[in-house]
Amino acid sequence: MNDDAEDRVRIDKWLWAARFFRTRSIAAAAVEGGKVQLNSERTKPSKALKLGDALSVRIGPYTWEIRVAALSERRGRAVEAQKLYHETPESRRVREERAATLKAEHQGNPFLKGRPTKKARRDLIRLKQGHR
Repeated sequence: MNDDAEDRVRIDKWLWAARFFRTRSIAAAAVEGGKVQLNSERTKPSKALKLGDALSVRIGPYTWEIRVAALSERRGRAVEAQKLYHETPESRRVREERAATLKAEHQGNPFLKGRPTKKARRDLIRLKQGHR
């Protein structure tokens, strides 16, 4: 085996090893769906990553802008997984602000606790109709 092959890892395996996704198939689907960009371009799950590559990973409302710091095909502990990449300070700031905004929105809305009970639904109807 040559040295070039050891310096590269499939992007779906690396995302799984870095604990961005729970399974490799979910990671592959995210890459295929355009949720992961390699060096600002769409890519395929079989694309080989190398050290220093820039990745943009979008999961739900959050986006990570990271640089590949180490390569691994094996999934380890979360502490070890965090050593595989470096997140940009701007990305971390934006992500933390987004998390705080979502948390504040959720706390301000008492109706986000699931399906309302019959009593709660009737109270909502009365409130909307202006009764009481």
